[in-house]
Formats: sequence, C-alpha cells, structure tokens
Amino acid sequence: MSSVTHGHRGRAQGSRIVAVIPARLNSSRFPGKMLACETGKTLIQHVWEAAARCPDIAETIIATDHPLIHDAAVAFGARCVMTRSDHPNGTSRICEALSSIDGDVIVNVQGDEPELEPQLITAAIRALEGDETAALATVVSPFLPHEDPHNPNIVKCVVSAENRALYFSRSLIPFARDAGTPGAAPPWKHVGLYVYRRSFLDRFLALAPTPLELTEHLEQLRALEHGFPIAVARGVASSHGIDTPEQYAEFVRRFKGS
Repeated sequence: MSSVTHGHRGRAQGSRIVAVIPARLNSSRFPGKMLACETGKTLIQHVWEAAARCPDIAETIIATDHPLIHDAAVAFGARCVMTRSDHPNGTSRICEALSSIDGDVIVNVQGDEPELEPQLITAAIRALEGDETAALATVVSPFLPHEDPHNPNIVKCVVSAENRALYFSRSLIPFARDAGTPGAAPPWKHVGLYVYRRSFLDRFLALAPTPLELTEHLEQLRALEHGFPIAVARGVASSHGIDTPEQYAEFVRRFKGS
C-alpha cells in the first residue's frame, strides 16, 4: 500500500473535484493501446476504474479524440467528452473539455496508468488544498529498487522545503558531486498526476510555451517558468504508465495472477 505525506487545511466548502482522463487513440510506441483488452477490459476502463476508486472524486470523465474510445467508454458506463485530435498534451485536451465539465478542482489522470493508487490522487488533492497560493499540485515518489534514476523516460523532480516543485528534468537531478555526502538529497521520481485549480486551467492555454518546456518536453515546466507554484505531495508509487506492448504484457500477467 502506498504511504503519503501532505499538508492539510481541510476541504473548501462546496469544492467539486472531477477526474479527467485524456485519452488519444494514436500512440507512437504502442498504437491503439487505450483499447488493448487482453485482460477482458480495455486499458482505458482499467484507468477509469482506478481513478473512480478515489473517494475524493465526484465524477470521472474521459476526454478523447476518437469515436472508438468514446464508444468503448460509453459501453462500460463512463461519461466521455469528444475533443479535437491536434492537442499537444493532455492538459490542452482537458482545457477543451472544460466547457462540458462541472468542477472546481480538476484531476488529470494519465490514460495509461491502470494501476494508479487512489491514495496518490488523494495526496495530490490534499497538497493543493494545503497550499492556498499553488496553481496546481503533483506527486513524487522514491525510486523503487528496480528503477533506474538515470532513465530519461522517468522524470525527476527537485522539491523545496516548502513542498513545492523547484524543477523537473529527464536528467538525474540533483547531481551528487560527492558520493556518500551525509544528508545529501535523494532523487525523487515524478508521478504523472496533476491536480489543478480550474482558474489555472482557464489561463494555461494562454501561456506561451517556454524554453525549458521545449527543451525537456515537459509541459509542467511551462507553469513553473511563468511563475505558477506547484505544490508537491510525497508518496510511494509502485506502478508506472504503460508505453510499450512489452509493458502491457507485464500488466496483463500481473492482472491475471492477482
């Protein structure tokens, strides 16, 4: 079970929290992965069910660009919003869907995270609630023994003493100049989960892409470079996203063995 730490000042009265799963059909490394169904359920259904298990979520919605995903979602009982196919990232897709969504706080759940622990969603929500001036919140986790911090596909995050993100990178950060220094900061793995204030999402698309965002190909850097604070919760994430057919096959084995 994941453990989490976060600030908490209590839920704002009347706050409605909605999870949105941006899901596109095309994927360069695993085409059609949202509809892969070797477990008896599509991948997108697994993700939807994982998000819906979080007790803080009032509604879980899928935002997609393809009628096949829409039809699959409706078949298993999900609400689905159609969006354009030309969005550069999930946040952009969620922003288009906002006009159809009634929510004060929006949770961005990645469409390829079928084993996402619901308590990590709660941790990110609490982090945002506990930092009144943060525009959004996310989660970091220690690296698990089998994970390589040098892997550029695993994003790293440096966190301040006030539990705010200082920087995200595909490179290993922080760099340990002297190995074994007592009290040295360990690397933290970024969990691709975001919780936004709706007011921030209303502004996000108007923000120009930034040099660091374009360099690292990490959309959260746009918020940092434009001066929007990101609150960070610490937890333990034992799962990861599915990017390749091989990772999906491993997920199927775990699911069938559970």
